[in-house]
Amino acid sequence: MGVIGELIGAPGTVQAVGEAAKGLAEVFTPSATRRMELSAEAQAAALKQYAEEYALPSLGWFDRLMNGLNRLPRPMLAFGTMGLFVYAMIDPVSFGQRMVGLNMVPEPLWWLLGAVVSFYFGAREAYYFRNRTVAAPPVANAAPAATDANPALEDWRATQG
Repeated sequence: MGVIGELIGAPGTVQAVGEAAKGLAEVFTPSATRRMELSAEAQAAALKQYAEEYALPSLGWFDRLMNGLNRLPRPMLAFGTMGLFVYAMIDPVSFGQRMVGLNMVPEPLWWLLGAVVSFYFGAREAYYFRNRTVAAPPVANAAPAATDANPALEDWRATQG
């Protein structure tokens, strides 16, 4: 608008007309930039509310006890399985009797046990997946790169200043 303002002889008038046209255009077509700014503000407010809502309170004795109990099943299953191998080598006859007893357990009960164990470990995995920390992406450099130079623009700037 600098050239038009020089031709007319009223640079302020051209800028005022441009601002009025911009305002009139935003009546019919909302500003995409403003919409993105409002969306970012709403998202930041929601994240702030969630952060306040889910802030960790200090844990009492009951919470610590439950956290301790929740950490027991995996080590117990691992050490119990290794213990079965040791038991089979120490007393093979007794181990064989126990395995015959396990063989008499009906198949639907095995399916139920498998579902309970799968849901337990699946829920733990989902919990840790949802609560993992994600590194923030690096902030892009706002300065234009030197390779983006426009020779014609540089010549025009040299003649103006």
